[in-house]
Amino acid sequence: MTLDRAIALFFMLVSLLYGYSAWFIMDARIPPFMVQNPVWPSSFPKMLAIGGIFFSLLVLISPHRPRDESDIDLSRWAEYNYGQAIGLLALMTAYALLLLPLGFLAATFLFLMLGSLILGERRWVLMILASGIASVGIWYLVQEVLGIFLRPLPAILGA
Repeated sequence: MTLDRAIALFFMLVSLLYGYSAWFIMDARIPPFMVQNPVWPSSFPKMLAIGGIFFSLLVLISPHRPRDESDIDLSRWAEYNYGQAIGLLALMTAYALLLLPLGFLAATFLFLMLGSLILGERRWVLMILASGIASVGIWYLVQEVLGIFLRPLPAILGA
C-alpha cells in the first residue's frame, strides 16, 4: 500500500469515528427545545465527517499512477525541511497561548506575519496587508456576522 492510500485509510477511519460521534453521541445529548431547530450543534461535524469519508474514498479508489518527482520519498527523509514544520507547530502553540492575553486581532496578525516569515515570504508590504486584512476580516465575520464574541483587544485594556 502506498503512503497516500495508507494516510487516506487512516483519515477515513478518523472520519468514520467522528461521524459516529456526531450522529449518535452528540445527537443523543440535544436538549428537547433544540430538537425542532433546522441546524443542530452536530450539523457541521456531520458535514466534516461526510466530506472526510468522501475524499478519502476518492484517494482509495483512484487508479494507481506512476511515481513522479513531487511524491514523498521516505528514503530521502533527511532532505526535508523539518525546521519550518517545527517552527509552525511552535507558532501555533504560541498563538493558542497568546490569544486571550493579546486579543484576537494582535495574536492573529502576529501569527500570520510570523508564519509567512517562517515559510519564506519576504515581501513585507504584502505580508502586512494580507495579515491585517485577514485578521480584521475574520474577526468581523465571526463577531458581527455570526455573533460569536471574540476579544479583539488585549485583556489588559479591559476589552
